[in-house]
Amino acid sequence: MEALKTGTPLAGGGDQVPIPFRLELSVSPESGSHVLERGDGAVLSDLELLILLLGDSGRGRIRPRVDALLGPGGIRELAHSGPPIWWRRLPARARVRLAAALELGRRLDLADGTQAALIQGPADVFELTADLRRLRREHFIGLYLNTRNRLLVRETISIGSLNASIVHPREVFEPALRQGAASLIVVHNHPSGETDPSEDDLAITRRLTEAGEILGVPLLDHVIVGGNGYTSLKENQALS
Repeated sequence: MEALKTGTPLAGGGDQVPIPFRLELSVSPESGSHVLERGDGAVLSDLELLILLLGDSGRGRIRPRVDALLGPGGIRELAHSGPPIWWRRLPARARVRLAAALELGRRLDLADGTQAALIQGPADVFELTADLRRLRREHFIGLYLNTRNRLLVRETISIGSLNASIVHPREVFEPALRQGAASLIVVHNHPSGETDPSEDDLAITRRLTEAGEILGVPLLDHVIVGGNGYTSLKENQALS
């Protein structure tokens, strides 16, 4: 939230120059809530908005916990990575508010056009999953498509180091059956930035390909994304 403070006088005794500076948000009716009521919420930081959402009663108890929730990727990383294990240290009402707000944001994101995105190849997948590139942990994502290769829904399947034993076809194909998807693409990130597939990546791909053939929901591709690019296992003929 920007405010003005008085700067030094101009040469010749003119008016003083307003200099912008940052105010620490005090979560009270006189501060952040009034900013939102005026429709100026864009000037508030992610941290300030989260404090207003979760409530602090002006005592400052919630701020360090909320601050810890926000990693380098900010609110987008929080939305896609899910809450950390220790998030239960937040008050129960705060947890519910946060989960509800993130879910509403996810649905709004889909309604704004991501849901209807046409996926014609791995370059489209790379663009749709741009948020994965800066995450510090591996995220395994499913993109579920209709018969015209348009995105129905995106689901996070697992978070953490991937191996063939923890990425089970049941978790991957359950959203496909629930959404009536015609096909799917799986995506995961390598926090190192390198996108060469590991033996586990190849094993997961083979297992999901076989499951898709049995269920009639083919796996179209497995894309590994990194900071500087991507690797398509279909283009590398790992799905054949």
